[in-house]
Formats: sequence, structure tokens, C-alpha cells
Amino acid sequence: MGKLALAAKITHVPSMYVSELPGPKQGFRKPAIDGHIEIGRRCRELGVDTIVVFDTHWLVNANYHVNCGPHFKGLYTSNELPHFISNMEYEFPGNPELGRLLAAECNRLGVETMAHDATTLAPEYGTLVPMRYMNADQHFKVISVSALCTSHYLHDSARLGWAMRKAVEEHYDGTVAFLASGSLSHRFAQNGQAPEFATRIWSPFLETLDHSVIRMWQDGDWETFCAMLPEYAVKGHGEGFMHDTAMLLGALGWSKYDGKAEVITPYFAASGTGQINAIFPVTPQDGSTIPAAQASNPAFVAASRL
Repeated sequence: MGKLALAAKITHVPSMYVSELPGPKQGFRKPAIDGHIEIGRRCRELGVDTIVVFDTHWLVNANYHVNCGPHFKGLYTSNELPHFISNMEYEFPGNPELGRLLAAECNRLGVETMAHDATTLAPEYGTLVPMRYMNADQHFKVISVSALCTSHYLHDSARLGWAMRKAVEEHYDGTVAFLASGSLSHRFAQNGQAPEFATRIWSPFLETLDHSVIRMWQDGDWETFCAMLPEYAVKGHGEGFMHDTAMLLGALGWSKYDGKAEVITPYFAASGTGQINAIFPVTPQDGSTIPAAQASNPAFVAASRL
């Protein structure tokens, strides 16, 4: 019935918003903003009606959650970095119908998920920042999925991604994009050192690790990447413990995914963290290798329980 037309790993650094404002940082993050605009353009070209964002700024301690209210509007100030994002306006439509379908399919496949279609809960900036540049004209409906998961297994997040793709393809009459909104390595600069690390990664180890991962993505070496993801999430200080990335790869076929990433915004640093905009081509998958079997692998479970 429906179609997953586009999948991407994206940045949401708050300095993108600062980059709009008059001052010494104006234009600072233009490549990242241009990358978002390009992803939005491609979504339009593909006929996408709804963007689903796996948001690593939405922290949850139990269950998976889907914010699928009918409409979102407000002023947002970041509680984490209020000097970066303050009183940022946002508005876009939601998609309660699709949100309920996503949660229902996740539950059917054993990943406990709750849809919130009648809520005052506002999206976090992992959703709001990209929608500012991809969806300024409110062309797309938007759904946000919790991806800062404190007591969850990465293999469950991968299964959630696959279940959400099945929901789109088997139960939804429309075209959807999935965005994993989060960084690569996410070790912030130590307090007081952020300005000097505005364009630097916190350590040579993390920068080397990130570049190795990007090569895997561009080469299509998903067997290696999926096997190392739990350890990468820990040793690379992955944002949201990299549950957004597990969700995205689960939707694409996990270790049997056969696409190669296209880098839209080249790797860059922000306050010590590693960032990128990259599109992962959506290819046909049968779902037979989604990592439910990984649940019996002690090393995978130990590394992915955070």
C-alpha cells in the first residue's frame, strides 16, 4: 500500500539556528542547513507526505513512544542549551492516523510502543531543528519517535524500525521518509572549552572512529557496522545511545541492507561532536534478517543495554 521513499541520518546541531542570527556566527552552519534543504527537496520530489523523525532528544525511560498529535505550534527554548535555541518558532501538521498504525505494528511484532495522538507534548529539537529547514512551508506532516532510550536494547530499536516500515508498506496509503536525528560520536567538549571545539572533534580516537564508520556506510559494509554498533554506541559516546541509528538500519534491513550511503553534508564538528547529513537509499528487503535473533547473543545484549 504505502512506501518508504527516503531514509537518512541527519544532524540537528543547535548552532544551525544560531547561524541564522546576526552576529559573528551568522552563516556558520550553512552547509548543514543546505543539507537539510536538499533532503527536504528530495522528499518533495519523491512525493513524501509524512516525515517520521527518530529523535535522540526525546528521552524516555520505559516503552517506545510516538508523538502523533494533529498539529504542532509554539515557541521552543532548549533546556539543554538555552543560549543556542531561545524562543524559536515552529509549526507543522501531524499525522495521528499514521502514528497509530506505526505503534500498532510495533506492538504486533513484540516491541511495546505507545502512540500519543491527543497530547500537549511538544516535539524536541531533534525534530524541530530539521523541520525548520526541511519543512518551513509546512508541506509535510511530521511524527516524532522517542530515540533517547535509557533502558532499551538496541536490537529492539532495530525491530521497531522494521515494524514501522512494515506499517507504512502494508497499512498506510501514502509515502513516508524516516530520519535518524542524531550525531555520530557525541562527546561534548568539557565545560568552558566548547568555543575552542566549535569546529573540532573532542579526540583523535573519536574522529578516526567516525571516519571509519562513514567509510563503512559508503562502502555498504553493513555486516561490520551492525556487529560493532553496540560497542560504537558506548565507546563513541553515541547520541541517544544510537537508538536512532538502530531504528533506521532496522527499517532498511539491518546487516543485510544492500544500499550505500550518499553523503549530503560532509562530516563536521560541533562542540566536540561528530555530525553528518547522509541519505541511505531504500532498497527492497524481506525482513528475514531483522535482529530478533540477536536477543540470544550475550555480547550484543550486554553492549546494548544502557
